[in-house]
Amino acid sequence: MGLPAGDRQLVQIVDAALADAARRAGAWLVCRPGCTQCCYGAFAISELDALRLAARMEKLRFENRSLATDLQRRASAWLREHGPVFPGDRETGRLGESDADRARFEEYANEAPCPALDPATGRCDVYESRPMTCRVFGPPIRMAAGVGDSGALGHCELCFTGATDAQIAACEMPVPHDLEQNLLAEFSSQGETPTRGETIVAFALLR
Repeated sequence: MGLPAGDRQLVQIVDAALADAARRAGAWLVCRPGCTQCCYGAFAISELDALRLAARMEKLRFENRSLATDLQRRASAWLREHGPVFPGDRETGRLGESDADRARFEEYANEAPCPALDPATGRCDVYESRPMTCRVFGPPIRMAAGVGDSGALGHCELCFTGATDAQIAACEMPVPHDLEQNLLAEFSSQGETPTRGETIVAFALLR
């Protein structure tokens, strides 16, 4: 199955929100090409993210075979090193959903560079198709809220040095979580079998 039609709208909304938040933040947002702090450590990506990366790899195999080969090499090397202790299904790349698996994932490959990161340039080789987590990292975003709590604002620790809470709040980036969840639900309902659930970048690059 390919990406649902609404994924393009999701990406456009998120990218527009990022551009607007960056405009409001100005010099407080220090994200720039070559800054790679957010490119280390494994993180969960959705099936939409994985399909987006797989589509990018398919396109690269025709347009830039050497880059596609290099990305596959890096992803394979990443999994050779970290795959043996992957907290999930190593055949499908699906992350485990048990409490024990989630606890293991908290400590999993925290120092490892993302296989999509070009070590020579410090740039993402799949930037246009990067996961949602990557697209919203940097500006203040509303963290998951508890019961009766609106959720705290979180941002990259390198950004907003010296800014007040009010100044940070004025730069909040809205994230369309509901739209993403609706697309995932729509995608899952269209398949004959359940979607693969959450995975990580290395497995997605090798689909």
